[in-house]
Amino acid sequence: MSERRTPPPTTRILVVDDDPTVAEVVTGYLDRAGFAVEHAADGPDALLRAGERRPDLVVLDLMLPGLDGLEVCRRLRETGPVPVIMLTARGDEEDRITGLEVGADDYVTKPFSPRELVLRVESVLRRSQRAAGPSPVRTVLANAGLALDQATRRATRQGRELALTLREFDLLAHFLEHPGTAHTREALMRSVWGWDFGDLSTVTVHVRRLRAKIEQDPARPRLIQTVWGVGYRFDPGQCATQEAEA
Repeated sequence: MSERRTPPPTTRILVVDDDPTVAEVVTGYLDRAGFAVEHAADGPDALLRAGERRPDLVVLDLMLPGLDGLEVCRRLRETGPVPVIMLTARGDEEDRITGLEVGADDYVTKPFSPRELVLRVESVLRRSQRAAGPSPVRTVLANAGLALDQATRRATRQGRELALTLREFDLLAHFLEHPGTAHTREALMRSVWGWDFGDLSTVTVHVRRLRAKIEQDPARPRLIQTVWGVGYRFDPGQCATQEAEA
């Protein structure tokens, strides 16, 4: 992880969990880390509070009364971008993957270390704030029919706009910046997510989602190729062959 920084006092975290013990521990650790923390005990209350005053990040339990965490995440995403870290007590990988697929930026499996959760919150906030901050010097990346405008956070393929999440955009930008380079999932997690630890399936899921949006045939990817025993490589040289076969 990068060096920890004290967050501005206006950084608001909404913790959504119906377990009072978990909620008390999580809100206590986040409060001591310098965040302004609010708690909701169910899905409808979470949406009401988020609608009244949009939080900077939501820590969201998967299993909630009223509306489950997946539906809450979907509805939050419909109203605009907000970083979401999902909590799940389930050991089933499919539940974690589903959370990422509906737009969660990260997930933490119960039981978890509250200190690790604080680090995850800080990491996700850094990425989202960087995306919303001043435009980088290099604002446009283009290759293989793909174009990313980093100033506006817009991406296109053959002139058609792509609906990318924050992480998908950053992942594609990283691939475009390093064409032909093989990346391990650990290296992608460090470079794109800013994490030195975490579940590597997070990278796998985002690569799969990105392929579904940029590949002609996601089942037979040409642009983002799997390098067996290593990880992934963006290969723009395959684009001409891919287009010729279309």
